[in-house]
Amino acid sequence: MTKLHELYDSENQSPWLDNLRRDYLTNGHLASLISKGVRGLTSNPTIMAKAIEGEDAYDHQLASMKGDAESAYWELVIDDIVHALELFRPLHDESGGSDGFVSVEVSPSLAHDTAGTVAAARRLHERIGAPNLLVKIPATKEGVPAVRQMIAEGRSVNVTLIFSLERYSEVMDAYLAGLEELQASGGELSRVASVASFFVSRVDTEVDRRLEAGAASKELMGRAAVSQAKLAYREFTERFSGGRFNSLSRSGARVQRPLWASTSTKNPAYPDLLYVENLIGPDTVNTMPDDTLDAFLDHGSVARTVDLDVTSATRHLEAISRAGIDMKDVTRQLEDEGVAAFQKSFDELLDQLTSKLAAR
Repeated sequence: MTKLHELYDSENQSPWLDNLRRDYLTNGHLASLISKGVRGLTSNPTIMAKAIEGEDAYDHQLASMKGDAESAYWELVIDDIVHALELFRPLHDESGGSDGFVSVEVSPSLAHDTAGTVAAARRLHERIGAPNLLVKIPATKEGVPAVRQMIAEGRSVNVTLIFSLERYSEVMDAYLAGLEELQASGGELSRVASVASFFVSRVDTEVDRRLEAGAASKELMGRAAVSQAKLAYREFTERFSGGRFNSLSRSGARVQRPLWASTSTKNPAYPDLLYVENLIGPDTVNTMPDDTLDAFLDHGSVARTVDLDVTSATRHLEAISRAGIDMKDVTRQLEDEGVAAFQKSFDELLDQLTSKLAAR
């Protein structure tokens, strides 16, 4: 029994790993983490780029490939995702389809293309064909309608890059509307799963920067991210306990769990588990990079915290506003930066793959 097991058994929060590398699949590392209590896995273009660029393990497969760099990228990524799905499949089945998921993201170039995102997400679902696959769709203005369409088709999704409460509300609405369409068409709601990935630490990074530039009190720093996440959890509990969801629940629908992402501590002055220990609660996921996961296994504290001091969280965000920080502007900037960062990683990797393919 590890602290990851305790996290799930006592608080109904699922710890996931925010990383995927081929050597994790071949050397037994991922299987070991599953035995320690990891219940799912997330990846993104930056994670996959680091893995492919940093490992010789992919070179043998590249040597036999035909086609362009982007085709090669998807061959490599899908191969890793399929093997990870196989490792998590027993857990998925044992949990009745509520856990054991692996996420793969559509191309970041589609972040502002609704039709393109729908087509790409559909292709990934059909090509991989695993019940524990979550296709990641960014929560941009154009991505939200794609989420609704995928859910209406009975396809499971991870909605990523959520930074604001306003966009989170739109994501939940899209999920519920998609379920209603699926129900009306006679689809099986119990087969659909979704998580809403609310990014945390990056909020503090940007808010702290602005507070410091404005010479605000240091007491305001390092608290915006957790405060906003607590309000997001309150919205989640309200949205999924009302009449609209209850009618869907009777037909087998599952809640769209909040997933706390970007949970490593960026500021070394802050506790290493700031974005884990303060956001523990039922029907949630925390996806952690390796160092954060190891830290929680070593000295994490398991106690329900996500719905404590919500009033204080509200007051804190109000204080930040009075200090001149526009949270809508903060979250808009973070969304733009998140999309751009994934696109940059993707483009740089394609350049490297092009070079490797040409050198064969």
